Amino acid sequence: MTYSAGYGDPESGGPATAWRDGWPVYDRSGTVCVIGAGPSGLTAMKNLKEQGFGVDCYERDTSVGGAWNWRHDRSPVYASTHLISSKPFSQFPDFPMPDSWPDYPKHSQVLEYLEHYADHFDLKPHIWFGTEVVKVEPAEGERWDVTTRSTGGYGGERIHRYAAVVIANGHNWSPKRPEYEGLEDFRGEVIHAAQFKDAAQLRNKKVLVIGAGNTGCDIAVEAAQQAARCWHSTRRGYWYTPKYTLGRPADQVNDLMLWLKLPLRARQFLAHRTLKSTVGDLTRFGLPQPDHKIYETHTIVNSQLIYYLGHGAVSPVPDVARFHRNSVELKGGEVIEPDLVVLATGYHPSFDFIDGNLLGVDAHGRPRLAMHAFPKRQPTLAVAGLLQPDSGLFPLVHWQMVAFARMLRVREAAPAKAVAVQRKLEAELDRRWITAKVKDSTRHWFEISHTTYLKAIQRLLDELSLEGAK
Repeated sequence: MTYSAGYGDPESGGPATAWRDGWPVYDRSGTVCVIGAGPSGLTAMKNLKEQGFGVDCYERDTSVGGAWNWRHDRSPVYASTHLISSKPFSQFPDFPMPDSWPDYPKHSQVLEYLEHYADHFDLKPHIWFGTEVVKVEPAEGERWDVTTRSTGGYGGERIHRYAAVVIANGHNWSPKRPEYEGLEDFRGEVIHAAQFKDAAQLRNKKVLVIGAGNTGCDIAVEAAQQAARCWHSTRRGYWYTPKYTLGRPADQVNDLMLWLKLPLRARQFLAHRTLKSTVGDLTRFGLPQPDHKIYETHTIVNSQLIYYLGHGAVSPVPDVARFHRNSVELKGGEVIEPDLVVLATGYHPSFDFIDGNLLGVDAHGRPRLAMHAFPKRQPTLAVAGLLQPDSGLFPLVHWQMVAFARMLRVREAAPAKAVAVQRKLEAELDRRWITAKVKDSTRHWFEISHTTYLKAIQRLLDELSLEGAK
């Protein structure tokens, strides 16, 4: 494990002050524990530090970056990954990306950006690299006992007691694998998109890509260029938006419509007209007609898929019915014979180190959190970055953590105000932060409109003002 003594070394906390199940507990006093040193964990650390809190961050890998560090074994990033949100909506508000960078930076640039962010705000001395969190348990006084161990296989487990915990372990690392009849008997190769790293894995193979999310479309585009044949299987029709509209990144045009306060129906009308003139009717390529209006599912941002559909390099096919020993049967009866099947079927949120009841996790694995961040009756616990926005994530999680850090500070300075704010948050546990009626699927559990969400964060920050508080 790597740390700088005097900053993030929990072992400098002195002798054990309590015991739990026969193990010593080392009290870290008012320090906050952050789990994960990806983008969400880094901005959590930075904002907690700015509010005067000590911070210990545990990162199971050996460097920062989380999902954006494709050297990490849990990273879903592949060689051709670029941001699908443009630079202004992808950068932290207080740390802009370089002006010389493209509208849609590559994954290596995003990692470089996060490393510079960590250095600029002096975060690395507070991080225990190569250390994973095994268990998070409630302790007396709304504090938390955090059990950790080295991922290098040396040393035993240790328990430290913290004033608060931020869970920032990401939600795109635990693959969601659908069940198909006959899959276990299929003799071809089957991988999840999490295992896809480079287009060389597709070269000269007959490839079936299952899933129409942004990752599935990216892999289909790679297969169009490298594979001997590419089929792309989708369950339903989706809206495919180009990365550029009217000469600007598409998310900037969408944000302009939101800034002008156009009602949802007006925005849908304009978006449909724009897509009709730029993308056209995709059913003529064999794609299914969407059974919903735009913004009612997470739109697919991809300018290349339509190009390869039009050139016959990608063959759209319906959902899979079942697998056979040497073939795949599609709904409708068509049978194809791929060498490689890529399951681009998304990810489950996973919090295996904490009792799911503390996060309100239901039978389907969905946590019930106010603003997708704050659990009921747990004012010193937060989940950072559990969002599926219509823009970039980094600015949103920044303001999430500004709010949480301020909530913790208000708990000390004005306890009655903190309780009132917590109760108000809990009254909105089931609120959805989007105006459109989105499809009921796991893919849309955390769907939000960035403007609606940011307005809610601003209201929360206003309520947390200490002016006149007692």
